[in-house]
Amino acid sequence: MLDTHAQGRPQPASIHAQADHVRLLDVQLLSNNWYVLRKVTLELRRRDGQWQRMSREAYDRGNGATLLLYNPRRSTVVLTRQFRLPAFINGCADGFLLEACAGLLDGEDPQTCIRREVEEETGYRIRAPRKVFEAYMSPGSVTEKLHFFVADYEAADLVQAGGGLASEGEDIEVIEMPLSEALAGIRAGTIEDGKTIMLLQHVALEALQGMR
Repeated sequence: MLDTHAQGRPQPASIHAQADHVRLLDVQLLSNNWYVLRKVTLELRRRDGQWQRMSREAYDRGNGATLLLYNPRRSTVVLTRQFRLPAFINGCADGFLLEACAGLLDGEDPQTCIRREVEEETGYRIRAPRKVFEAYMSPGSVTEKLHFFVADYEAADLVQAGGGLASEGEDIEVIEMPLSEALAGIRAGTIEDGKTIMLLQHVALEALQGMR
């Protein structure tokens, strides 16, 4: 379906999703400044068979990948700390979040993307990333699907300083800590990033179940 209100502006990819229980009636482009925000008018067939018309907004920033660096021998993880404006304006006092590495695919496959992002952000060169699952992170409003990875690391895998790309506004602090401390940070509220919580709990469950 075409973006019917995108007059005089470059049009992003159209919506091609189809299903018998959904009728897409109109797609309005609200913003194409940084990423793409659309207002979609649709009819959805309810479970009783009736069709209900509604309008929803969807923010499309592409799909991404995230990875947790984990040393099972020492039971440590590597996280990043960086400023996040949306968190800052929604109650995070200083705007800085502890996170697992992540990045948008931008046309790359997930493994290629996350290898590059991890080296740029942390300085570690990944040896054997393992994909563990995929997830929609905020499906009520954002289209993004994240590909989740875990990779073992050793001190010898550190090949540069990391810190991200200053040209992209990144100023990333690299932090190594015990897995137990990171898990305690979830309980204490010092780790509030969703993807990071998911990966830390995944690694903790694997260790608990003796899967490594």
